Amino acid sequence: MLELGGNTGGAQPQGDLIKDISEATFMEDVIEASKEVPVIVDFWAPWCGPCKTLGPMLEQAVTEAKGRVKMVKLNVDESQQVAAQLRIQSIPTVYAFFQGQPLDGFQGALPQSEIKAFVERVAGAAGDGGLGEAIEAAEQMLAEGAAVDAAQTFAAILGEEPNHAGAYGGLIRAHLALGETDQAESLLASVPADIAGAPEIEAARAQLELSRQAAEAGPVAELRAAVDHDPDNRQARFDLAKALHASGEVEEAVDQLLELFRRDREWNDGAAKAQLFTIFDALKPQDPIVLKGRRKLSSMIFA
Repeated sequence: MLELGGNTGGAQPQGDLIKDISEATFMEDVIEASKEVPVIVDFWAPWCGPCKTLGPMLEQAVTEAKGRVKMVKLNVDESQQVAAQLRIQSIPTVYAFFQGQPLDGFQGALPQSEIKAFVERVAGAAGDGGLGEAIEAAEQMLAEGAAVDAAQTFAAILGEEPNHAGAYGGLIRAHLALGETDQAESLLASVPADIAGAPEIEAARAQLELSRQAAEAGPVAELRAAVDHDPDNRQARFDLAKALHASGEVEEAVDQLLELFRRDREWNDGAAKAQLFTIFDALKPQDPIVLKGRRKLSSMIFA
């Protein structure tokens, strides 16, 4: 057990999100409070060097979690009974509580990346604070043609969680639905690096590319006639696929690209395959067109 000293220094309270507590309020500020939101407890002491480094890093990560988790700081010099009950052997020690029970924890100093991962893990135990439901509602609005309402909802979600890939991708797609390609491009260019490769962002990027193509697509009837006249006209078939997609005939566009791939998979540096992947990325992974198209493409590749 720690040999507890008598120094009573410490950081000043920082509001309800991060605050200093005493042994007398441990039940209220930790056990009871954790029934609403996870609470991280930083056990520290004024004479503990590593505590002075860990504390601010932990506070930063908790602040970035935007209310999905709270943090309290407990000076073990003044809280020997709690320290004994929780068998705190060394400091810094960090425990997370949820629903009145210990959830996770660690001892010693950690790098910022691991501290952030710990806080995100703890925050995730209580769900996403309703953001998932908000995303679903916004997606439904977008599917029903209420793109303005969807954009407002996605933007509000980003106000709560700026790096939410689903909201970021959704906002880009909402601008595309409104015909606001420039705004969509600007948003895509400003996507935070840590979510740039997320599936939701890839989907938005693919839809933006298809939107650009749609603006330049030729007339379907003329392109179809050209392909009927010369089925081996690769460029005409590729352009027909783009025009079909632009007119909403997604499944037929996929079929034309699959036929082009079957005839000449290497044409134009594999353009048919690349275009297929762009279409697949723009759709939901479980969309029947995606599942059928990927299956047919795979059968050709591995035939």
